[in-house]
Amino acid sequence: MKHRGIPLALGAVTVAAAVTGGVLFLGDGGDAGASGKGGDLPPATATVVRTDLVQSKTVDGRLDFAQRRPVKSAVEGTVTVAASEGTTVAMGQALYELNDKPVTLLYGPVPMFREMKVGDRGSDVLQLERNLRDLGYGSKLLVDIRYDKDTEAAVKQWQKSLNREATGRVGRGDVVFQPGRVKVVAADAALADQVGPDTPVLTIASTKPVVRAELDQTDGALVSRNTKVEVTLPSGRTVAGKVAGTVRPEEPASGGGAGAQDGITVEVVLDGGVGAVSGEDAKASASVKFVSEAHKGVLAVPVEAVVALRGENGGYGLQVVTGTTSRMVRVETGMTADGQIEVSGPDLREGMKVGAAKS
Repeated sequence: MKHRGIPLALGAVTVAAAVTGGVLFLGDGGDAGASGKGGDLPPATATVVRTDLVQSKTVDGRLDFAQRRPVKSAVEGTVTVAASEGTTVAMGQALYELNDKPVTLLYGPVPMFREMKVGDRGSDVLQLERNLRDLGYGSKLLVDIRYDKDTEAAVKQWQKSLNREATGRVGRGDVVFQPGRVKVVAADAALADQVGPDTPVLTIASTKPVVRAELDQTDGALVSRNTKVEVTLPSGRTVAGKVAGTVRPEEPASGGGAGAQDGITVEVVLDGGVGAVSGEDAKASASVKFVSEAHKGVLAVPVEAVVALRGENGGYGLQVVTGTTSRMVRVETGMTADGQIEVSGPDLREGMKVGAAKS
């Protein structure tokens, strides 16, 4: 027999007494099915309904983009064109300019860890050649792991198109490899700033919109991947989504205090992608409803209607009222939500009147 949602260590008292301090309907485990008249009737009744019970929690959230990460300069230099915050950058386009030369976005999972030149081999060379081909500079290029004379020739063509010196080499500070298109969410270095290998120049993210919300450490059950979420956007529109996972909380601007680290930062992806947030105010807050569990089409009554039966059989019951008579019906209990509790049993039907505490 299931007894989820209510403690079993109750005597002959109603659940209402345990939860709300309400009127006690005393029951006995051996009296289930017994009937009574007149004075045995409860002070009030409630109706058994068929409904959906949903356990949820609603918190504030904000619109953002997934997978935020900083981009640091690979070499020392002066920012001559700062990153343009809010723009989307694609393959072959400049993220920013350093020493009057563009730092170009190329696609690939391997970071730029060395200068590439004739004679080099490796997966970084392979992804460079793929980009050269896709940008239209590899008509004679065999895309492989070898940086040969054909690779050098393609690089020179590409460098000329960028008004760079056509060296045929690709320096560490010339390109930034990322998995795909990126959104510039913050320009960390301004025009004329001096930057180096440890200096963030800009913060990027994927182009996939998300909502970030802060939950308490005690809400661990809500942060499971694919947990369903309903998001009310700043415009008032409601869209569905699901939990993509947790992310590291951002450091507070002051750099001090551990309070910002106390919660769990959850990233939610929205159904509909970019179209779901089109025209929304990114600086306004959204409302995020996390649904941890839902039981659809179940019979339910107010929590205070359930009686904890005493005696050797124990369990729970409902005082079913028919006209001027009543009888105790044993039930199984399930999920509780919004003051209602799921009940089931062979003698229970939708529309029945059951005893309840007088409001």
